[in-house]
Amino acid sequence: MTDMLKIADKDYSSRLLVGTGKYKNLDETKHAIEASGAEIVTVAIRRTNIGQHQDEANLLDVISPDRYTILPNTAGCYDADSAIRTCQLARELLDGHDLVKLEVLGDEKTLYPDVPQTLEAAKSLIKDGFKVMVYTTDDPIMAMRFEEMGCIAVMPLAAPIGSGLGIRNPHTIRTIVENANVPIIVDAGVGTASDAAIAMELGCDGVLMNTAIAEADDPILMATAMKKGIEAGRDAYLAGRMPRRAYASASSPLDGKFF
Repeated sequence: MTDMLKIADKDYSSRLLVGTGKYKNLDETKHAIEASGAEIVTVAIRRTNIGQHQDEANLLDVISPDRYTILPNTAGCYDADSAIRTCQLARELLDGHDLVKLEVLGDEKTLYPDVPQTLEAAKSLIKDGFKVMVYTTDDPIMAMRFEEMGCIAVMPLAAPIGSGLGIRNPHTIRTIVENANVPIIVDAGVGTASDAAIAMELGCDGVLMNTAIAEADDPILMATAMKKGIEAGRDAYLAGRMPRRAYASASSPLDGKFF
């Protein structure tokens, strides 16, 4: 167990991070997350009850903080102030928990990040002692800026949230990875296990997904497939792929032939 994902000084054996939205019910949520093998589970504080509504079912009853690292996120926030308040609420509800996923969206149609507002929120949250994992565009320069300001992980999108389009710009993702000194976790756009494998083959440290599992015909089986895709992609990256060639290369070399 030497190839671990380190987030905020804690080691994880799984490089798959999962969300909790869009499932049919909490029972399906529970079993899909278990099948995924994920150890970090992200929760949309503005859309999910983790104790702020006493009369509603509590998500933490099926994803216990004793078993999983809960990663509060600011999904649904469209300005820095609301994102900051959401993180502060999460810290209250989770007894001082300081690890958060920051996302500030630009508009409801594309759900693309509003990068200036995200920068403003990240600066404030880091100053307030939060450990920020930041959702952003697949822009190598912005990825460097977020790392320089103190974000503990950068999470570039692969494609628009919930689109299932897969890795649209593999070259920019690879550039981000090659220049980073913090974990790079692809967030948004993955549709199936091969997409997850490609992200890992590019050298990403992990993949975060929700819709690809929750909206599958069989979410639990898809969660299992995603786990295997992550593991296969990581192994392939560590093994080092063969070079691409313009021409054929015989599988059985002719050197030393007997006839």
